[in-house]
Amino acid sequence: MTNPDSKTALTYGRWAVATLFFANGFLVGSWAPQIPVFLTRLDITEFTLGLLIVGFGIGALIAMPWCGWLIHRFGSRAVLRVFAFVCAFALLGIALVPNVWAAAVTLFLFGGLIGGMDVAMNTNAVAVEKKLRRAIMSSSHGFWSLGGFAGGAAGSLAIQQLGYLNHAVLATVVAVVLVVAASRYLISEDKPVTETPTKFGFPRSLAIYLTGIVALLSMVPEGAVLDWAALYIRQEFGSEIGVAGLAFAAFSATMAIMRFLGDGVRTRFGAVTTLRVSALVAAAGMLAAGLAPNDWAAIAAFAFCGFGTANMVPIAFSAAGNHPGDFSGAGLSTVTAMGYSGSLAAPSLIGFVGEHTGFGPVFVTLAVLLVVVALMAGLARAADMPAVQPAE
Repeated sequence: MTNPDSKTALTYGRWAVATLFFANGFLVGSWAPQIPVFLTRLDITEFTLGLLIVGFGIGALIAMPWCGWLIHRFGSRAVLRVFAFVCAFALLGIALVPNVWAAAVTLFLFGGLIGGMDVAMNTNAVAVEKKLRRAIMSSSHGFWSLGGFAGGAAGSLAIQQLGYLNHAVLATVVAVVLVVAASRYLISEDKPVTETPTKFGFPRSLAIYLTGIVALLSMVPEGAVLDWAALYIRQEFGSEIGVAGLAFAAFSATMAIMRFLGDGVRTRFGAVTTLRVSALVAAAGMLAAGLAPNDWAAIAAFAFCGFGTANMVPIAFSAAGNHPGDFSGAGLSTVTAMGYSGSLAAPSLIGFVGEHTGFGPVFVTLAVLLVVVALMAGLARAADMPAVQPAE
């Protein structure tokens, strides 16, 4: 039998978790071009859509702490396998909903599955980092962005050529194949998970919660591009859906490129400097998108924003997972939940404001949040510390 800690097993485990990051991003990216169709098909307003996406955020926020407890009890490998397989069918469920009430339930479940899978795969990536003794978090998130690009770009074309339902079926088939192929190669944590779940609780360190604020301020702009960029370009410039859907695809493509470079950049310049410069680049791109004179300029600005946004969330997650004195699942579930709370509060507010003022001013305002992240970059210092398992 192959040693689970052998170099070959760890290499397979590293690519397995990367594949699941890709699958998660692919599902989220495939949802982005479905949004304008979803809006029209159910005959709802932007504000109503925002409320439905709040349900997505609530689902994620409920699932994340619960998933953190499950990881502590059963390990990230087992939890990730279950969440990933069920999550693969979520987009098809959304495409089949007949009315707004069914949509609310389905988006709630979709959020819970995406959120739980997110915590589990990030925790598993931290376990791989600790066994390989090198950073892989940024490149793992790079695979998520690559999946988002593939889902967004292919989805826009597939919806135009085949229709939204056939697109959802194809996306589901791709996701299931990826999940099944990768799940058997996932690694487990070094030590068996303890049988006393009371030992796993909320982190005691204030730095974890401040890092959660950094994640929140980083994820609100990222989520805004996902949820509203296509609609912004279509409404503001009268673009076709095939062009509008390229906004998130371009954003994801540049994020993917920079995330694959991110581990090396972070090693060269340090997590604090990398986070600070990244936030300022993202702010400049978001500002340019909000002031863009045409659709292609807006798409280019979102792409530039992706270069900056790329490593902000991975650095925050790595800092939480490697913070001394806390079980990595506790820190990650807390920071991830705080980050995703932006998905709970922001969509309805952005939809309400965008419906009355247009989305341009919203993106300009989001640039200010990214400047705040630059000012808080010192919290990322824990990401440069050697990963150490907490003492039993």
